[in-house]
Amino acid sequence: MKTAHAIALLGLSGFLACLPDLSAQTRPYTGFVYPAGGRQGTTFAVKAGGQGLGPVTGIEVTGGGVTARVVECYKRIGPQEISLLRDQLKILKDEAKPQAEPAALKQPSPGGGKEPAKANEAMIRRIEKRIEEYCNRPASNALADLVFLEVTIAKDAAPGRRELRLVTPSGISNPLAFHVGQFPETTRKPMLTAPYQVLGKEELSLRQRPEEEVEVKVAAPCTMNGQIASGEVNRYRFAARKGQRLVVSALARELIPFLADAVPGWFQPVLALYDASDREIAYQDDFRFKPDPVILFEVPTDGEYVVAISDAIHRGREDFIYRITLGEIPYLTGIFPLGGKAGTPSPVASKGWNLQGAEVLAPPPGAGPGLFSIRAKAGGRLSNPLPFERDTLPEISETEPSDPNKPAQTVTLPVIVNGRIGVPGDLDVFEFSGKKDQAVAVQVSARRLDSPLDSVIRVTGPDGALIALNDDYEDLAGGANTHHADSYALVTLPKDGAYRVHLGDTVRAGGDEYAYRLRIGPARPDFELRVVPSSLTIRAKSSASLAVHVARRDGYRGPVKLELTG
Repeated sequence: MKTAHAIALLGLSGFLACLPDLSAQTRPYTGFVYPAGGRQGTTFAVKAGGQGLGPVTGIEVTGGGVTARVVECYKRIGPQEISLLRDQLKILKDEAKPQAEPAALKQPSPGGGKEPAKANEAMIRRIEKRIEEYCNRPASNALADLVFLEVTIAKDAAPGRRELRLVTPSGISNPLAFHVGQFPETTRKPMLTAPYQVLGKEELSLRQRPEEEVEVKVAAPCTMNGQIASGEVNRYRFAARKGQRLVVSALARELIPFLADAVPGWFQPVLALYDASDREIAYQDDFRFKPDPVILFEVPTDGEYVVAISDAIHRGREDFIYRITLGEIPYLTGIFPLGGKAGTPSPVASKGWNLQGAEVLAPPPGAGPGLFSIRAKAGGRLSNPLPFERDTLPEISETEPSDPNKPAQTVTLPVIVNGRIGVPGDLDVFEFSGKKDQAVAVQVSARRLDSPLDSVIRVTGPDGALIALNDDYEDLAGGANTHHADSYALVTLPKDGAYRVHLGDTVRAGGDEYAYRLRIGPARPDFELRVVPSSLTIRAKSSASLAVHVARRDGYRGPVKLELTG
């Protein structure tokens, strides 16, 4: 009877822990998924944390070839529930202890007593795991609900970034990045829920990890998955040969773009590379304008090396998640041009590491306008993707020299100019004929296409007077972007004559990678819409709200009519 009572209690507490609060209708939120990806052709465990996640009934992953099932879900519980579970655990363990009993009084149970014993053992393991995952005061309440998944990635699943969402009776969660990888993967043991740090007593909340978990031995090429706890550094030791051109690329901000209660509002990873004598030989805390660091390193001598990762200001908890890819793998640092005309072939020159004999996979010639990804393929391995833009306007290339001390390059509107700020201090100048009261848009696409150019534009009139000046132009459709570095101006021309557009870098930087696409032409009034939240659940005979943001283009001021269909 004691055993049956204990199991019944566990079932009730587990049911109550996972029961959704239908009256509150909390929108499910996923704060982290760990690991945030896996290799093609593998099955592995994934731990997710969030809020309003009990129970999870399904998993949605964009693209094909990735499936998942729910193993367990833990709704956040309090001290009273955890006390009950500890009492149940003690009862079950007492039941499992061998007891001295006269042989004459022993009664064989059906099945020899093996099945109840197995059931008890399984129940003990479940309770122990639930108690282990318990945290009375989590560092973030938004991560306190836990879901354990089993994910399978097909051998032919396309490598790259996907989006993963959790499905619950109260709705579908926000998406998080989930990557399909090409290389062997190593994954550190998932962290337990980080406890709240009390000001002045932060050391009390630091976890005591075993020494053997500080450093992991790996073999390149590989992908390392981990989480950073407060004050910790994760190290990976590997062997390398002289002359190898290694790429060490970290993903962190790209996995979780925004942490609402962290300052700064994202995990800021720092990569450091050490030689066999533990001497630092390379260091990066970003890559150009991106906060996710990349180290490009030519190995000077045979031996063992160590790559280490930490947070720039030594923060950490379970949503400080990273993926590091290490190896002599293809990596694109730039392409040119950054786009082409829709419906025509688009030859693309590439620059980067380990691209010998690489094939650049450009959009098909028949592809329409829009934003695409370009990769390089070398030795059966795909590089990182870079954005590539296609438009319907006529396109030309910048011709050098095109600077203030030389005749300006004449262009006919409308046009897109593909060019570079080729050297530091360079300034490209383009001249066009305009009519009085004509509305002309001047738009730079560079940073949004992963160029390091921080553009600035000036428009001058026939008399050389300044008509428009712009450095940064905020794009509402730019996503989680902290620096809108591309320039834009909409100019109404005051008179007939020749006008000039001057384009340079704000800090007068330059180089082969400082590419741009410059659109000059009559205004094309248009708009784009963005909806928040990204999913919505409406109960029967009730209502819900969402926000629709309108990004207006080239001076469009007309109405926007929204309709629901179906």
